[in-house]
Amino acid sequence: MPFIIRLAALCSIWAAAVSAAAPPLRVGMELSYPPFEMTDPQGRPTGVSVRLAEALGRHLGREVVIENISFDGLIPALKTSRIDCIISSLTATPERARAIAFSEPYMKIGLALLVGTASPVRSAADLDAPGRVVAVKKGTTGHTFATTTLHNAKILVLDKESAAVMEVAQGKADAFIYDALSVFRNQRRHPETTHAVLQPFREETWAIGLRPGDDGLRGQVNGFLEAFRAAGGFAQLGDEFLPEEKRAFKEQGLPFSF
Repeated sequence: MPFIIRLAALCSIWAAAVSAAAPPLRVGMELSYPPFEMTDPQGRPTGVSVRLAEALGRHLGREVVIENISFDGLIPALKTSRIDCIISSLTATPERARAIAFSEPYMKIGLALLVGTASPVRSAADLDAPGRVVAVKKGTTGHTFATTTLHNAKILVLDKESAAVMEVAQGKADAFIYDALSVFRNQRRHPETTHAVLQPFREETWAIGLRPGDDGLRGQVNGFLEAFRAAGGFAQLGDEFLPEEKRAFKEQGLPFSF
């Protein structure tokens, strides 16, 4: 057998062995948070986090399998090894860090308010008053903030972002606590009945969730994030999925950065 053919055959065998040796990377996310985690018209996962997961898989040489899991079920799924990591607009908090590990942060964000046009709420300082109704999505940092900080307001805990938005739009809740990007997008969908208080009252960072002790994968993920940022990957995702938000936040002097 000619040497070149033998070498090609050996390379093919080696590539197959490497492929077989590298298990799929199982990434958990809740596909109901556009434009970060969502599905396209054909039902396929897409969005900022999906593209980020796919780029991570290419960096690691591993196939990516997206596991669609409710947000409050992501950390339990990680702890029981159903998934290898979480890429789901996950805020790195001290409370969560007691249960899981985090990569280096890849996005700065903050909690903001979607308020009804008839609501007296103008800032987070107005939330904690008798008679106020504050909507939150279960398992989010908005939920945590409300339950630990608001002692006089009624807290309405809902499973879906869309349900919380409708409570505000229909005047049933005074405000919805969520991240500033989502508040911006939801106010644009309900311009007649809602108002956005976009200046974050608490700044946060998003990171990739990992199992404690999985230091090898954590090192690889941090290396990927650094390389992806240096190559302009985050800037490209922002231009593709969030052009209006980037422009509006810049005009208003609001923080927006990958």
